[in-house]
Amino acid sequence: MNMDQALQTFYAESRELLEDMEASLLRVREEAEPAETINAIFRAAHTIKGSAGLFGLDQVVAFTHVVESVLDEVREGRLAVDEPMVALLLACGDHIGALVDAVESDADQVDPALLQRGEPLLARLRAHLAPAGAVVASAAPELSFERIGGAPHDADLWHISLRFGPDVLRNGMDPLSFIRFLGTLGQVVGIVTLADALPAADEMDPESCYLGFEIAFRSQADKAAIEGVFDFVLDDCTLRIVPPHSRIGDYIDLIKAMPEESSRLGEMLVRCGTVTAHELEAALNTQARAVPTPLIGAVLVEQGRVSPPVVEAALEKQKRVKDAKTQESQSIRVDADKLDHLINLVGELIIASAGANLVARKTRNSELQECHSVLSGLVEEVRDSALQLRMVKIGGTFSRFQRVVHDVSRELGKDIGLVIDGEDTELDKTVVEKIGDPLTHLVRNAIDHGIDSPEQRAARGKPARGTVMLNAFHDSGSIVIEVSDDGGGLNREKILAKAVERGLIEAGRSLSDAEIYALIFEPGFSTAEKVTNLSGRGVGMDVVKRNIVALRGSVGIASTPGEGTTVTVRLPLTLAIINGFQIGVGKAVFVVPLDMVDECVEFSAETGHDYTDLRGQVLPFIRLRELFDIDGPQSARPNIVVVKHAGQKFGIVVDTLLGEAQTVIKPLSKMFGQVRGISGSSILGSGDVALILDVPALMESSVMPVAAA
Repeated sequence: MNMDQALQTFYAESRELLEDMEASLLRVREEAEPAETINAIFRAAHTIKGSAGLFGLDQVVAFTHVVESVLDEVREGRLAVDEPMVALLLACGDHIGALVDAVESDADQVDPALLQRGEPLLARLRAHLAPAGAVVASAAPELSFERIGGAPHDADLWHISLRFGPDVLRNGMDPLSFIRFLGTLGQVVGIVTLADALPAADEMDPESCYLGFEIAFRSQADKAAIEGVFDFVLDDCTLRIVPPHSRIGDYIDLIKAMPEESSRLGEMLVRCGTVTAHELEAALNTQARAVPTPLIGAVLVEQGRVSPPVVEAALEKQKRVKDAKTQESQSIRVDADKLDHLINLVGELIIASAGANLVARKTRNSELQECHSVLSGLVEEVRDSALQLRMVKIGGTFSRFQRVVHDVSRELGKDIGLVIDGEDTELDKTVVEKIGDPLTHLVRNAIDHGIDSPEQRAARGKPARGTVMLNAFHDSGSIVIEVSDDGGGLNREKILAKAVERGLIEAGRSLSDAEIYALIFEPGFSTAEKVTNLSGRGVGMDVVKRNIVALRGSVGIASTPGEGTTVTVRLPLTLAIINGFQIGVGKAVFVVPLDMVDECVEFSAETGHDYTDLRGQVLPFIRLRELFDIDGPQSARPNIVVVKHAGQKFGIVVDTLLGEAQTVIKPLSKMFGQVRGISGSSILGSGDVALILDVPALMESSVMPVAAA
């Protein structure tokens, strides 16, 4: 890997670490035992700083070093993880991300204004750090500095040999803090400070470390846990951990009890706990450099990492295991453009297959029809597999709203938590990318308008902490996303009065709750009494609806006064290829998404009515012939296709039922983009164009008669 590739890897990994750091910060205050989460936050900052130092990115190193120092104080319990601290560290994470973006654009010249924006953060960070003298004074561990030789020879103790590197102090680490932290896992029975690397006084560098330690340690912890104490300084020290004699028998017993499966020697030793992953990696590096290449077991024994009897037991276990290695699942990254090209090719394959099917039926060649039947099955499997490649979990989109809720609730002075459900629900990557902004506005709107003030919540007997909920699930071939809040609900009368004032409806007109609530999606509509950073300008909800409709989706709203509001977004799982049900009106062919088709029945409504009786239930319907003004003779026996959407049913009156077919969705041109009731087009095997019906829009056109309600 060359330097440019390594830098690109650093940029990508840094952003992933910052995302993990942000997620940990947002949940750390909710955890009863946050120690592991705090360590993860510290580890993220430490890794970014260390990696940036390797590439000479001094701006990133300088800022992250101060952040790391504060996190070290938090890790040691000297600073509390309260709300102001979390907010400060989140802001610092944003600034580190901005620095990474800046050095990626131009590592040699970072905008001075960006560095200046970090100064207030540095000042706030340094305010949490004690003066240098105080830190040194408090860092002295309360240990008994005895010689290890003074301990009883038969004592069953861990032996830890520790040599710090010369740059450990420069990298912001305090060697004695690690020894003090070691005491939390057990008892330091004896310790010897080694100064054999100390140079003459005139050659000493005050910023370098020359000390080493030999430590006798009594603990029930395993080797990995002991090594974990030095996790943040492993790259700056030489560490050797020799287990007590009593542990050797335990290791051998664990190896014998392992499942009968093929494993490498090093993996077996790590699994039984006699060596750590870091020790194994160091031994493998030594093995790779040696000529001739020694056995890994011999390298580990020579380095003092493991006792010979343990290696012999592992080798004996390997000889008894002859099964094939367990196949490990692997994943690769594929450029999105290549994936889109594959989907387009699959779409063309489906159209070509439909054309071949038409030819086979016209020739009445049974062998050709049979071959095409097999081909159609394979094409369908290829289609499903190709679409599955673009399916991603919506949890990644949902998790970003933790930060939105945290920041906006602080700005508004509200205590609000985010509850996420259904994060494993999958949908097309293209849909995920386009739904992010509408969902952000819905979440911010729920926080600003939905969640009531602490005083109002107390008066209504609600908990002081408000809740915004995100939920996702599959329903009838669509994905449903719900954004809910437990606030005060929508004010029906206020919305109605505002709509009359703006001339959206006539005064005195009778509207249902759903119709009134839908008014908030009108352009420029707002009930906010004042303009803030979040609302009051009448911009947003109309854009939300427009973006969702552009994705062939729909949005609805339900609200209960005093209890809360739920906005429901329905979206197709994919924008590329669907299973369709073809219907005919005259010579025109239309397609309905198959997942929305509930049943087909013979048309039996009386002339002039827009509803029929479906097994005792009133079923509204629309006539496609009249809706689209289609000429041609009418069928003597028309049919009704009963479709279901958002829990409701309505009918579509058609002349003929043509059956199921794979449908490749082609977007309409801008000229026809505003045609109501049509969401796209598709190409038939004959080369003709079939229009795809927009079921949600047609449902709005089907009016339930008042007399039948």
